[in-house]
Amino acid sequence: MDSTNTKHRYLWSILNLKCPHCREGKIFQNKSSFNAKDLLKMNDPCPICGQRMEIKKEFYYGTTYISYGVSIAFSVFTFFVWLIFIGFSVDDNRIFWWLGINGILVLLLQPYIMRLSRAIFLSFSIDYDANWKSIKPGSVDPALNME
Repeated sequence: MDSTNTKHRYLWSILNLKCPHCREGKIFQNKSSFNAKDLLKMNDPCPICGQRMEIKKEFYYGTTYISYGVSIAFSVFTFFVWLIFIGFSVDDNRIFWWLGINGILVLLLQPYIMRLSRAIFLSFSIDYDANWKSIKPGSVDPALNME
């Protein structure tokens, strides 16, 4: 497999909240990011390859930093989109309209951003294995596959 396809599948698997080990199994039990009851319930282990998702008890505390970074990146993106298409001026209150609309968008996207930050954090800790089908689920990495 060439590196371009590997990089593409890496980004695709993160954005679609797939297991970082096999890039096929779903990380979360519920497909919808907007079901408050099951928002962060994860499949443990991965239903496809058997990779453990709950690595240790406090593992996902680091996702708050990633969630913050994704929210800031989204805000910077909307700032430049607003600047290009609408613009800012000192004579009117367009900046306040951007602040309000951006704030609402960040709040509405927060459930997906929280899930996305978990997928990114997992991808930092668990490596993709193209030969995952030939390896027994518990033998990939003993540090990450704790029983």
